[in-house]
Parts: sequence; C-alpha cells; structure tokens
Amino acid sequence: MKVVSLFSGAGGLDLGFKMAGHEIVWANDNFPDAVETYKTNLGDHIVYEDIYKIDVSKIPDCDIVIGGFPCQGFSIANMKRHADDSRNELYRMLIKVITEKQPKFFVAENVKGILSLEHGKVIKMIMNDFNSIGYTAEYKVLNAANYGVPQLRNRVIIVGVKAGIDFKYEYPKPTHNENGTDGLKKWVSVGEAMKDIPDPDQPNTMLNHTYSQFKLKFNGYIGNRAIDPNKPAPTVTARGDDKGGVVVLHHPNNKRRMTCRELATVQSFPLDYEFKGNRSSIYRQIGNAVPPLLGKAIAEQFNLYKGE
Repeated sequence: MKVVSLFSGAGGLDLGFKMAGHEIVWANDNFPDAVETYKTNLGDHIVYEDIYKIDVSKIPDCDIVIGGFPCQGFSIANMKRHADDSRNELYRMLIKVITEKQPKFFVAENVKGILSLEHGKVIKMIMNDFNSIGYTAEYKVLNAANYGVPQLRNRVIIVGVKAGIDFKYEYPKPTHNENGTDGLKKWVSVGEAMKDIPDPDQPNTMLNHTYSQFKLKFNGYIGNRAIDPNKPAPTVTARGDDKGGVVVLHHPNNKRRMTCRELATVQSFPLDYEFKGNRSSIYRQIGNAVPPLLGKAIAEQFNLYKGE
C-alpha cells in the first residue's frame, strides 16, 4: 500500500513499513539532519519543511498515513510536560492530513506517558478527535522487546480504520518474551545484538561508530544506569544537553557510553543505515526514532487487508 509519513525523523517507522512491503510515497520533517539521514537511506521523497507551511492538498493520495508525532510535550522524560504544550498541537496536523487525504488507515505513535497526561484527559481528547473525522480508532501499548528489538521500549500505537472499510486491525502478536516461553523466542539481549560490532577504539570501518566522552554516572536515572548485557537495554531517549551526553546509555561493559552505531543497533536499525549530522544530533535522531522492527510488525498487519 502507498504510505504518507509525517514527523518522519530519521525514518525508523518508515523503514519498518518498507520492510513490510509498503511504499512510502511522501514524507516530511523539519529537522535538517534527520532529513539528510532519511534521504541517504530511504530516498528523496521526504520534504524538509515546517508542517504548518505544507499545502496539504499537494500531498499525494495514499492508503495509510503514519506519524510518530513529536512526544516532547507528552513524555515522562520531559519533567515540564503540560497539556497546553504547543508541541502537543502537532497531532492536530496529523488529523488535518488524514481529513484531507482520506486514507483507509492511519497509524499514530507516541510515548506511554501520553496515557497519564492530565489524568487521561489528553488521550481521551485525541481519540475523540480521530473518531470525529470518520475513523474507528483504537490504541494499545506495545513493548518493542516483544518484537525482537533489544530494548525495553513501551509505546502507544493508535490505529484508525476509515468508516466503511471492512477490516478489523489486529495488533501484532508478540514474537518474543522475557523467558522464551509459550513457543516464543527469548528477548534479544543487548549483548547479543552487539556481538558483531567492533571495538570503536580499534581501527574499523563501521559507520557512525564514535561515542560521547561524557562522564559515566550510576545514579539510576535515564542514561546513568548500569547495563546488563544479558537483558534488553533500557529505553533509548533523546533527552539531554547539547553535548548529547546524558541521553546516551552505558555500553554493556559499563566503562563508556554507547557509540551512535551501538545505540542505533539497540533501536534495531541495520548496520548499514547511515546517520547524518554531528554526534549529538545523531544521538537525538536515534533516540526519537521508532524501532524499525516494531514498525515492521505493526505494518505487516495491514497486509492482511484484501480490499481494493
């Protein structure tokens, strides 16, 4: 199916949809480094522009609209979150595009923290907005680790089906669980995921394989926790200062922070996915991304639709 992507970032969700056999016909973001990353790996169909300045009527017709709308106003990682944060209004642009293009389906991704914002009033408002434009919308929290991503990452996935479309979207069933029971595979550990990545301090040709020199801390906060190589990594975030230090997870050896390449691997990006920009920018692009393997699992469910 043909897909239009909003708030595309470095392309994690789009890559997942592409892996599932869908065609991304148009994408948009206003973070220049992320747009260059996207172009390098996925193609020139991405438009670098403020979404508020986009002429929605010129966006190509499509079957699915997808968008991991910016989460900074919603996320628990942002201690200043508020319901009236201007960035929270960006989801309304997603609604505007859906209303104009009338796709069969849409997918909206956000952080789990959105469910508790204003004691649940925000998610209720968002769902009412989607339903009011003629879509049956549902949401579910999915843990990326349950789909082969070497990271514990819970995300709210909202899926809408246009009224009149004879299709019930079924969320993907887990392929992995913590202990590998019930016929499922065991969660992928961060150590297993990184086993083929060379030491960044030795000569190598690995893309984006440098790391922040920001001092290691062990205080239990995000980015300052010891990593167990035998378990999935904690959630990768994009929070931090301009040096990109505090956002970056420790390497499993707990002697340095992860390189950009290692962090991208924790997000399930392939080793040949090249990120553009300085190290701080790349860390942020990776932290904001939807893990491609999670995106693929979500996208594959649309392949069950047999209508026109």
